[in-house]
Amino acid sequence: MATAISNTIMAQMQQQHVITVLVENHPGVLARVAGLFARRGYNIESLTVSVTDDPQVSRMTIVVGEDHRVLEQVIKQLHKLIEVIRVADYAEFPAIERELALIKVNADPRHRREIMEIAEVFRGRIVDMSDKTFVVEVTGGTEKIDKIYELLSAYGIREMVRTGVIAMARGTKTA
Repeated sequence: MATAISNTIMAQMQQQHVITVLVENHPGVLARVAGLFARRGYNIESLTVSVTDDPQVSRMTIVVGEDHRVLEQVIKQLHKLIEVIRVADYAEFPAIERELALIKVNADPRHRREIMEIAEVFRGRIVDMSDKTFVVEVTGGTEKIDKIYELLSAYGIREMVRTGVIAMARGTKTA
């Protein structure tokens, strides 16, 4: 079962593209960008949005699971939106990609040490503890988050939340 899930996740990751869109920080911009994807039948796998160091500009990190030709169309359409300042496709240059996950796992007293060791191996932290559960915080690439989830599943996942991918160009390149 875990192998089938891993294979499915790997197939999805191979088709994913990460793009960032710098936009004017105005009400309705997110809806217009998301609407562009919806009108064309493109699925957004992950969407993370926040204000940048400039309060007038927001940064959207969008993960789409489309082929390269479809992605080119999306990027062309994004450039046509008035509020879009810049679009970057991270397939074009080296980038750092990270995700944050909080995973609430059953923590029976006889398994607590094992769960803590798994969290430590993945450089995660136990950020909440009750008599029956741990909440593990972990950051890293999508593969890392998927793997710790797979290992903690053996103890019973109660709940999980993920931020979605954020990305930044390496070195002096800016997106």
